[in-house]
Amino acid sequence: MISSNDFRNGVTIEYDGQVWQVIDFQHVKPGKGSAFVRTKLKNLLTGGTVERTFNAGERVAAARVERREMQYLYQNGSEYIFMDTESFEQMGLSADQLGDGTKYLKENMVCYVMLYNAQAIGVELPNSVELGIVETDPGLKGDTAAGGTKPATTETGAVVRVPLFLNTGDRILVDTRTGQYLGRA
Repeated sequence: MISSNDFRNGVTIEYDGQVWQVIDFQHVKPGKGSAFVRTKLKNLLTGGTVERTFNAGERVAAARVERREMQYLYQNGSEYIFMDTESFEQMGLSADQLGDGTKYLKENMVCYVMLYNAQAIGVELPNSVELGIVETDPGLKGDTAAGGTKPATTETGAVVRVPLFLNTGDRILVDTRTGQYLGRA
């Protein structure tokens, strides 16, 4: 059991027979009345989000979510195939389970697959990934880093806003959490 006072971003709990991850929380102490914790929870099985308020100190069951290091191998139709780096077992995940992560997956990338009761419920990607630009407007002489941005399509199909001076063929770092350009690779 875990107290609502111990909620942090990323904590997984069991509530109403479902597995939830705390996305955002706020501990509120009003002038009158008792304190409470306002949370935004993501259902790890369905991907839906809800806002829920817990009384301060309310106890909920902690969910045991295992993170297993796996390597992304290839896409087979609508299924993405991952291999356990220790046992070499292969596992398929759907695009729904991966969410926006499909835009940043590259072959042979090492990720953490989240398992609940031996069932895959999602993937935790590295914070940043190196991608090549396959299509963008050409950079012109005089374009500077602070001048503005333009859309660029990467090798995985993700569209990222990049500075004007970047061209097709350049390699960039992209934040997988926000989809923003971080810099040249």
